[in-house]
Amino acid sequence: MSDSRYQVDVSVVTHYLADQSQPEHDRFAFAYTITVQNNGEKPARLMSRHWVITDGDGHVEEVRGAGVVGQQPLIEVGKSHTYSSGTVMTTKVGTMQGSYEMVADDGKHFDAIIKPFRLAVPGALH
Repeated sequence: MSDSRYQVDVSVVTHYLADQSQPEHDRFAFAYTITVQNNGEKPARLMSRHWVITDGDGHVEEVRGAGVVGQQPLIEVGKSHTYSSGTVMTTKVGTMQGSYEMVADDGKHFDAIIKPFRLAVPGALH
């Protein structure tokens, strides 16, 4: 069972970027806006990210790195951090999921889970 002192929730909004895509060359660009909400009892710093990106053909790419968009934000209790980023895929539909490594101000390391979310060109799914 998870410890309520270390509760960080992640929500995602996605957008297809038609102006940055080239469907004739199997290039589909997507933006996503992430909100990381600290619903726990301790301030926590987002230290690193781990993404698993799966395209419509089942090809999986893993991405790991420090922080998000060059930052390692400290998220106070009851507050959130929002940022935008993007990815390019070779298929019209795919998914992303992963986790953020967090460190609470008491030194406890824990993961904030990013549940799978879909990236899709409008009209690609019925």
